[in-house]
Amino acid sequence: MAKVELKAPVVEEISGRIKDAKAAVLVDAIGLTVEQDTRLRRQLREAGVSYKVYKNTMLKRAFEGTDFEKLDQLLEGPSALAVATDDVTAPARVIVKFAKEADKLEVKGGVIEGEYYDADSIKQLASIPSREELLSKFLGSIQSPISNFARVINQIAQKKEEGGEGAAEEAKTEAPVEEAKTEAPAEEAKTEAPAEEAKAEAPAAEETSAAE
Repeated sequence: MAKVELKAPVVEEISGRIKDAKAAVLVDAIGLTVEQDTRLRRQLREAGVSYKVYKNTMLKRAFEGTDFEKLDQLLEGPSALAVATDDVTAPARVIVKFAKEADKLEVKGGVIEGEYYDADSIKQLASIPSREELLSKFLGSIQSPISNFARVINQIAQKKEEGGEGAAEEAKTEAPVEEAKTEAPAEEAKTEAPAEEAKAEAPAAEETSAAE
């Protein structure tokens, strides 16, 4: 079987990985221990990133005619390809973070949404939060004003209820005073009545004295 036929499946595999990829990062992972390599693969997999070591000749053939052809300049020495189809910063974020504890892991560069980024630029991209983190912060910023508004409305409603109860209590305490005011004239009438009677009786007494 010709070597070209043997290489074809590998090239097709790489082509399939980058077909819908939004981000691809090349790294040199030579020197990692088995334990480190296992942990790196697991972290990349959990972040939705495919990762595999390929020969440079296979990568170059697969990159031909695509945006990832810009990575050809990095195809020297051992190369591992990390590809993401969803979270564009995931490969850079996971790899750069892991490299802090595994100094043998070297970032070469990458292509993010069609644009080429060198190693330093990839490290800068690694500081960008994931889409899930950004959405979480965004939702938190939206929900905060809503919750504050709801709390204010609730406080206003409570004050209105307390005000209504206070008004009812005031009405109860003021009622006897009104009743007392309405009863007062009747009492005054009673006290004035004897005086009027006394005036009416006085002329009768004077007339009796004159007759005598």
